[in-house]
Amino acid sequence: MTNPFLPSALPVLIGSLPLNNHREALELIFAATPEIPLWPQLPGNPLEQMMPQFAEGIPCIREENLASPEGRILFDISSADFEAQQLAFYEDYMTVQEDPAKLADSRFRVSRERAEGLYQFTESLQASRNGNRPAAVKGQVTGPFTMLTGIKDRLGRAGYYDDTVREMVVKGIAMKAAWQTHFLATSGLPVIVFIDEPALAGLGSSAFISVSNAAVQEMINEVAEAIHAAGGLAGIHVCANTEWEILLSSKIDILSFDAYSFFDKLAALTEQVHGYLDRGAILAWGGIPTGNAADIDKESSESLTQLWEKQAKKLVRPSRDLPALLRQMLITPSCGTGSLSRVRAEKVLEMTKAVSANLREKYL
Repeated sequence: MTNPFLPSALPVLIGSLPLNNHREALELIFAATPEIPLWPQLPGNPLEQMMPQFAEGIPCIREENLASPEGRILFDISSADFEAQQLAFYEDYMTVQEDPAKLADSRFRVSRERAEGLYQFTESLQASRNGNRPAAVKGQVTGPFTMLTGIKDRLGRAGYYDDTVREMVVKGIAMKAAWQTHFLATSGLPVIVFIDEPALAGLGSSAFISVSNAAVQEMINEVAEAIHAAGGLAGIHVCANTEWEILLSSKIDILSFDAYSFFDKLAALTEQVHGYLDRGAILAWGGIPTGNAADIDKESSESLTQLWEKQAKKLVRPSRDLPALLRQMLITPSCGTGSLSRVRAEKVLEMTKAVSANLREKYL
């Protein structure tokens, strides 16, 4: 662990919200999760969608008419000047490796155009410097595996399978995560940056039959190490089932998972989970459903508190009771709320806050 941060079942969100106004989104965030607020991603803006938001400055990635229904993002290394662009990229990478202070104005900076919520968030934190201080602040970055399997060439081949593209994207994402950690640290608060990796749900399937677990863990570790070097805590979010052993044995500090739908998959690895917790790492317990409207409608903070108790008891052992487990947990939605209606998104935020409060009042 690289920051003096105690999770203690505090509530935190995943990132996306179904709104068009960042100020309005921040009001909801600070109301629901004042202890660990985060900056909002509003995917209704094409530049704030998962691939484009962190693509700028990586020369192998091309964007075509993103604002139109026919728009797309792909990789292309066939241009005549690509070698010169590649050389410039790695020169910039080496420069910020040698002097991290140069990250601030480097190609790895995320522009306001693509992350308006990040800039308004830090401005809000500065303005409230003398008010109630959060325990930490949270940011997020698209994970390298998700980016590399999401961008394809014009023939439909994923960037992961091109060595040149893979190396460039991993290093680009790692430095963007480091830049964001430094940027959020201007708040004077502990910084958490989640690596969002929904594509990891496909590991082990026929689509990724040639992808090795070791290669995936190496990519994740490279981004986590960049966050650590910048002074932050590295989390990872996967919104479905995956090869959990890869993550439990990685260099991440916080594992965010969908406990509502996939708790039993993680609980099957009880020894690995306790080994992960033994090193001081944190579970971000995604116990508030977001994937199915019927689940959101039928659940309440009381029912979800009871569900947590039922599930968490399966992880209890003589050396780690329910309060001890909670002290190494965050309470979160199972995923972002960007695809939900506003009414359901607000209910998810309210239940996240209430479940956290219920558990802390009863056990901590």
